[in-house]
Amino acid sequence: MAIQKILIVDDSPTERYYLTEILERNGFTVTTAENGDDAMAKIRADRPELILMDVVMPGANGFQVTRAIARDPELSDVPIIICSTKNQETDRIWGLRQGARDYLVKPVDQDELLARIAGLSA
Repeated sequence: MAIQKILIVDDSPTERYYLTEILERNGFTVTTAENGDDAMAKIRADRPELILMDVVMPGANGFQVTRAIARDPELSDVPIIICSTKNQETDRIWGLRQGARDYLVKPVDQDELLARIAGLSA
């Protein structure tokens, strides 16, 4: 099934704008959330087909929100790609252990992001 609806979870307005521009230009429908609580409400209200998750946010961090989604039987099939400035290998491993399907380091490269999304759709 091709991914169409994507939720971007990031507390940075600049990052949300940047990712939204890339995705909308490539035909995706995008919604955004500024934090984990906002994200959970939006996921339950209008289930996305993919979530791009920041890690460093106020309130629950992206690792915690990813874990909550992955452990929820109703939401666990929604793939998550973590997009973070945290660029250590331990961060990547931890993100994947929380349930993320992939991990990208910011600034996110447009071609790499689109390739990873295509890989999830295959």
